[in-house]
Amino acid sequence: MSTFKSINPYTQETIAEYAAHTEAEIEQRLAWGYQAFRQSRNAPLQERCNRMIKLAALLKVQADEHAAIITREMGKTLREAKAEVLKCADSAEYYAQHITEMLQFKAVLSDAQQSYVAYEPKGIVLAIMPWNFPYWQVFRFAIPNILAGNTGLLKHASNVSGCALAIEKLFLEAGFPEGTFQAVLVNSKNIEPLIADTRIQGVTLTGSTIAGMSVAQLAGKYIKKTVLELGGSDPFIVLKDANIEEAAKIAVKARMQNAGQSCIAAKRWIVEKSILDNFTDRVSQLLGQVKQGDPFHPDTNMGPMARPDLAAELALQMRKTVAQGASLALGGKQDNANFAPTLLTGVTAGMTAFDEETFGPLAVIITANDEQHAIQLANQTPFGLGSALWTTDLEKAKKLASQIESGNVFINAMVRSDARLPFGGVKQSGYGRELSIEGTHEFLNVKTVYIA
Repeated sequence: MSTFKSINPYTQETIAEYAAHTEAEIEQRLAWGYQAFRQSRNAPLQERCNRMIKLAALLKVQADEHAAIITREMGKTLREAKAEVLKCADSAEYYAQHITEMLQFKAVLSDAQQSYVAYEPKGIVLAIMPWNFPYWQVFRFAIPNILAGNTGLLKHASNVSGCALAIEKLFLEAGFPEGTFQAVLVNSKNIEPLIADTRIQGVTLTGSTIAGMSVAQLAGKYIKKTVLELGGSDPFIVLKDANIEEAAKIAVKARMQNAGQSCIAAKRWIVEKSILDNFTDRVSQLLGQVKQGDPFHPDTNMGPMARPDLAAELALQMRKTVAQGASLALGGKQDNANFAPTLLTGVTAGMTAFDEETFGPLAVIITANDEQHAIQLANQTPFGLGSALWTTDLEKAKKLASQIESGNVFINAMVRSDARLPFGGVKQSGYGRELSIEGTHEFLNVKTVYIA
């Protein structure tokens, strides 16, 4: 029987081992999930809202406990982990307050006496989730879907099984019926039988583009709806009229938070040449102030990467980019999962750190001749998840935002997911949306009702 190990990224000590679920255990979870769906779809919405409010309260009371689980398993600082837990709690409260309006019938004028669109749950939604935000990635799928009447089955990343089981326990503690939200411990190679099962009515995945291709292929084979939130190589565009101090501060935060392990991290800093030196000097100073170390220590503001192999892969991308002509301006050291905050300058299209997604604390500066060249460089990528644009001319910013090929454009702000706004990408960054009313409707039956 296969097992899943949880290993502390900072110490490399094994925290726990979890046995994979057997076929019989998986079948039991599917049966419970379907039974819970049948109960939920006929129960008052307010019951689910009340339980979700209780879940939010539990998250707040137990924030330190859940943050410690996150930090032990994937290495982000305790401060970042607690903020992640509290974001889940806030979002649970938000949806409990607004789900009724999101599910309201939409009246449509037609030649009928009455016609409208109804939004109805469909069944179990399978979520294949990553380790980098092991609570938030799960809750942003689970909260709206469970409030809408679906049930959730989580296949989490194998290195954060403790997080998966802790979240399952939370839903039970909040009073949700058994089967409403469950974790299933299976290998990715064994995912096809789950997708094929008729009780699974949709699949949502956050992960790499390669993983998305594989899951989309399987889901298409069995005609299952999918939402894919995949990789990104987000541009952070700084125009010559930007507030350089604020842009530099947010650039460093947006690249280095969670040790750079975010799909929407600011991975390519595209800077107009007239301000290049000033921007480079300021970000270099700020990067030099980042303290990497024990993620449980209060003075640490960047922990290790999640695994040594991920750090080694980033180091290889860095070395290739330097060999291609870029300059190592800062950092560049790797020790197991620890990777020092690093800055490359002189990066151009065709270099590894420009063309590939870099998932770690590696910042790169790319020179743009002018604003149109900056937009061209921003779009010169197969990805299209998020982007940031810095300028004091807001009318110009709005026009340029329409030219940027991404699912999210943040002007003079850090790209982030927000319960109030739809979130997702284009091109190789995936399709479909999470969050807001658009994300809530993804796995519902959008039903037309026509009354003659």
